Amino acid sequence: MSQVKEKREREDIRMDVKEQITKAVDKITKDKKLQEQFQKEPVKALESVLGVDLPDGVVDQVIQGVKAKLVADKASGAMDALKGFIKK
Repeated sequence: MSQVKEKREREDIRMDVKEQITKAVDKITKDKKLQEQFQKEPVKALESVLGVDLPDGVVDQVIQGVKAKLVADKASGAMDALKGFIKK
């Protein structure tokens, strides 16, 4: 396999991981039961949300990305609430 083709495949995987993270976060943040399932069984939750069985290496990346995004979103929401409280 040529280096160019390998690089293109790695880029495709990275883009796919980002896409899967975005899709999962959108769905998980809107569904309380799904949030609970993701905390307990992240692989099963992702498979049900995404509708695909991801390879182990990819699913681990997606889980870490979703966790990071959910934490960042919670922190952002807390900061917004604090700013609103301070303005009052």
